[in-house]
Amino acid sequence: MTQQELKSFLNEKVEQYNTPEFIDSDPILIPHLFTQKEDIEISGFLTATIAWGKRAMIIKNAHKMMALLGNSPYDFILNHNDQQLESLSGFVHRTFNSIDFTHFVKALQHIYTTHNGLESVFNKYATQESLQPAIHELKKIFFEIPHPSRTTKHISDPLKNSACKKINMWLRWLIRDDSTGVDFGLWKNISPSALSCPLDVHSGNVARKLGLLNRKQNDAKALLELDTSLRLLDKHDPVKYDFALFGLGVFEKF
Repeated sequence: MTQQELKSFLNEKVEQYNTPEFIDSDPILIPHLFTQKEDIEISGFLTATIAWGKRAMIIKNAHKMMALLGNSPYDFILNHNDQQLESLSGFVHRTFNSIDFTHFVKALQHIYTTHNGLESVFNKYATQESLQPAIHELKKIFFEIPHPSRTTKHISDPLKNSACKKINMWLRWLIRDDSTGVDFGLWKNISPSALSCPLDVHSGNVARKLGLLNRKQNDAKALLELDTSLRLLDKHDPVKYDFALFGLGVFEKF
């Protein structure tokens, strides 16, 4: 395919999959349960954190997380007591357990009370070209309070060559305004042009087959290569193609 043919093909796939019907089978379902900005941010962040494995199990366990937070995640984050933290005991999703969950609650409280919230962190540290420096700073802030060493693995660092798939997916949810009602477009001060594509096995394999990516590992270097290719197709909204790559990989076994 020529680049124009590739762009037309992928744009068709974006239109096919970037629709409200996509929500019910995707982890983005969880933040769509809420209307308050902070509830959407926090529920999305926690859901994205456990977004590996089968999507049905991710959604099931994310529902459990929200129930444990009284289905009011922002209020719980700000106002929880020790007894309420103990109620998180027993939660587990793969290697993310109640020890990790408890620290995430404490770290998010620290971010909202000391750093003016998650959006403020990204507004401060994002560049016009990239959100990856801000992800690095988020991890530093997340663990600047006392924490279990085991929990640090649950937030990736692009400066340690991670593709940071989960956080990039969460950032797509919050920043990209697609007018179809899937992504939220809540954070207005960061341009969607700076977003990075959530790079995983599915999107990576499809991107390689389409000639958008040559690097074999799904790491930060591959992410930069893929972002560069997608920005040539649409410099204003490059991560809309996440819907195309994901849909082709998961639903069409491309």
